[in-house]
Amino acid sequence: MYPRRVTRRIWLPLAIALVALPASASADSGPYVRVSDERSTTYSAYVEFATPVRAGPSFEERKLANLRPDTFHGRPEVVVVLGYRDVDGRRWLRVRYAGLGRRVGWAKESAFSASTLRRTLVVVDRDVPELRLLRGGKVVLRVPVGVGASESPTPAGRYYIRERLALSGTTSIYGALAFGTSAFSRYRTDWPGGGQVGIHGTNEPGLIPGHISNGCVRLRNENILAVGRRIDVGTPVLIK
Repeated sequence: MYPRRVTRRIWLPLAIALVALPASASADSGPYVRVSDERSTTYSAYVEFATPVRAGPSFEERKLANLRPDTFHGRPEVVVVLGYRDVDGRRWLRVRYAGLGRRVGWAKESAFSASTLRRTLVVVDRDVPELRLLRGGKVVLRVPVGVGASESPTPAGRYYIRERLALSGTTSIYGALAFGTSAFSRYRTDWPGGGQVGIHGTNEPGLIPGHISNGCVRLRNENILAVGRRIDVGTPVLIK
């Protein structure tokens, strides 16, 4: 079951009061007020109305992408809210959004739902390879995984859980549960939807751990179910 979309606007001044994070600066945006550290404090919001993402908080800035209310799989589209900046009486949100490469830009606040706070972080360590769940900086779950093989490595970077996909059984290649992330693989752009990287179960548990996938992160079914009880859409993901 997915959270029902709401029409109440994000009230980020409250978020700032709660997390007490300082203002930040970025070469491509200028100063802005930071609300998510993407570790223990991460705010996400649903896209309620189609909107462009721009290189800076202005309608005159270059358009980077177009956000739509639904994903390729028909799930509500979500972004991570990194911070905000007020320009000429209008609030702009600095967001992390789904796609190939580093996807960070600016969009007007009125296109999004109210924000939701997540305090858990997913870390995928490709060298080990393993997945760790952290809450408050402490590891609460550690499980072995299968990650991308050398010809199609799992992309490193900061991402987030974009959608949760309910599966009918455990015999498919996606196992008992699958999450779509905001990460995309440049080696699998011919996949339906453009090469989205998933975190999912498997019907070949004997291959885990290892560098054995096309870029997705595979878990044994009992482990993906354990992860699924602890995370939700909007949870940040660090792949290193």
